[in-house]
Amino acid sequence: MQPILIFRHVACEGPGYLGEFLQRRGLSYRVIAIDENESVPDVLGNTPALAFMGGSMSVNDPLPWIERELALIREAITRGIPVLGHCLGGQLISKALGGTVTRNPVKEIGWLPVFRAPLSGSLTDLADLPESFEAFHWHGETFSLPDSANLLLSSEDCAHQAFSIGNTLALQFHVEVTAEMVEEWASLSADELAAPTATIQSRSDMTKQLDTRIAQLHRVADIFYRKWVSAIN
Repeated sequence: MQPILIFRHVACEGPGYLGEFLQRRGLSYRVIAIDENESVPDVLGNTPALAFMGGSMSVNDPLPWIERELALIREAITRGIPVLGHCLGGQLISKALGGTVTRNPVKEIGWLPVFRAPLSGSLTDLADLPESFEAFHWHGETFSLPDSANLLLSSEDCAHQAFSIGNTLALQFHVEVTAEMVEEWASLSADELAAPTATIQSRSDMTKQLDTRIAQLHRVADIFYRKWVSAIN
């Protein structure tokens, strides 16, 4: 089997826990380093699955690789190839399928709860998702739901936190982060944490009980990732 393709848009937002999950499953992957000017493949060939990581840019920015990634997402979904998006990656999926990405009413940065949508319980392959859990967020924009999307999760300040369409999963939050990634992001983006609010945590609050929070988050990540890889042929 060819490797799964994972698209990295900034150096500090790599596969993280997703890479660990795939290695445990014996699934190989290759990182397409957009941040190092690596080209988006023109065609998928026999690629078994695609994953798109986060980034500080907007999907509405005039960056040449964005249109190429959108086209690749559309091709993959048309062919039934599993697609997974984290934060910016989820927004790319929404836009590729005709959705829009706009400014959220507030920034969500840090550990904030998300809640299962009323109809998400009908999806048996995600039946193990908790009714609510603490997710790690770092975003100022939000995606709309494309046609035929199943809303999975919402938060108090962001109505669309996750959706699925067939073999495709789009997440607005980050289940892939490790403790090291949280520490790094908090250091690199300290200016964004300088004035905490109800939805923006300080660095000290963000890193409190970090190992416990990460372990709980990864149990949720396992649920999403198992659904995603279960569709790989």
